[in-house]
Amino acid sequence: MLLEQIIIYGTVILFCLAIVMIYLRKLKQASEVVEAKIEKAKEEGLHEPVSLHPVIDLSTCIQSGACIEACPEKDIIGILNGGGVLINASSCVGHGACFHACPVEAISLVIGTEKRGVDLPHVSENYETNVPGIYIAGELGGMGLIKNSVEQGSAAVENMVKLGFKKDDSTLDLLIVGAGPAGIAASLTAKKYKLNFVTLEQDTLGGTVFTFPRSKIVMTAPMDLPLYGKVKLYDTSKGELLDLWNKALSKNNINIQEKTKVEAIERKNGHFKVTTQKGVEYKTKQVLLAIGRRGSPRKLGVAGEMTEKVAYRLLEPELIADKKVVVVGGGDSAVEAALQLAPQNHVTLSYRKDKFSRIKPKNREKILAAISAGEIDMRYNTNLTQIDKQQVEITDLSGSSQQLANDLVYIFAGGELPTHFLKKAGVKITKRFGYTMKKY
Repeated sequence: MLLEQIIIYGTVILFCLAIVMIYLRKLKQASEVVEAKIEKAKEEGLHEPVSLHPVIDLSTCIQSGACIEACPEKDIIGILNGGGVLINASSCVGHGACFHACPVEAISLVIGTEKRGVDLPHVSENYETNVPGIYIAGELGGMGLIKNSVEQGSAAVENMVKLGFKKDDSTLDLLIVGAGPAGIAASLTAKKYKLNFVTLEQDTLGGTVFTFPRSKIVMTAPMDLPLYGKVKLYDTSKGELLDLWNKALSKNNINIQEKTKVEAIERKNGHFKVTTQKGVEYKTKQVLLAIGRRGSPRKLGVAGEMTEKVAYRLLEPELIADKKVVVVGGGDSAVEAALQLAPQNHVTLSYRKDKFSRIKPKNREKILAAISAGEIDMRYNTNLTQIDKQQVEITDLSGSSQQLANDLVYIFAGGELPTHFLKKAGVKITKRFGYTMKKY
């Protein structure tokens, strides 16, 4: 009897040990896969975060994998040696799905790293800057994803309403600068509370979203749009999203004043005087800045850059055909533009580095395939140095130049933070290193 019990207990123990060994082996294999992905990400320049990204507290992490499942971008987070770790950190778009999915709150959302700082304006949890009455929502404050920007634009106006507005019919209650996701949501919320407001946009409805190539995917999660309801759209194109916003604004009789750039904001006698580039002045109690971080496209500063054939965004690529096009840049915008134009045009892509870094994996795969197939004339380690009417000059690192026949030039060299504009209005800006976002 005793021998039988020993055999039974021994068998159970061996079975349990076998299960544990199998489990540990699977964990080891999974860790090795993640480790290989991290090494590849480092080689491709995708491991270093470039914007809002998750930071995992390993002392709290329970390896549930909920963050991995929640992330629609995939391969941003993995499990390595029993804890969460970032893989393709620079591909993170900052939607925060991992943050909300973690059952033990082991994830914080951080902008900037210990080595790479990010310029951010001072904004309180109510979205108010250090200047009382000037608020910031959306990309400028560090939240670039559409859903997050919409939520912030709406919340900022809600906070203003809670504080109350002194009745004065000679002054606007609110002036909204920018008609991107945050500005549109703020406009709808202002309408909801029957505020006397005006929305100004330096470009066209949609802000930076409008400059995306037509097939660009711009939304991956549902959102609540004020006065419209929950929008359950996934893998939404730019055109579909703009149609939705137009419908919501039209339904509520909201008119966005496009092509109107704000030049200055001054505090004056208890209110703000907002002056546009056209010299028009507005008197308002509150101001909401819902502009992008890239206030103006960065110029190359080369001869001929001001000619009509040069552009800093690509609109209606399907209408451009049989042209000799030079695209400048090595980021996602430049790569996507080159891929959009290549089927109907002769495209040369000029990039100042020797390989692509910090672009989305799918874009990397597509652009390398197009280059290999001869669909795009790739010029690594080059700079565009001159633009003429019928040609351009491209110079390599050795100083050797080449003339290329050319019809159109698209420059994607990023944008410049509107630092001067903000500082002129009195808004403080600080370079943040590994700054944890307090409000999300």
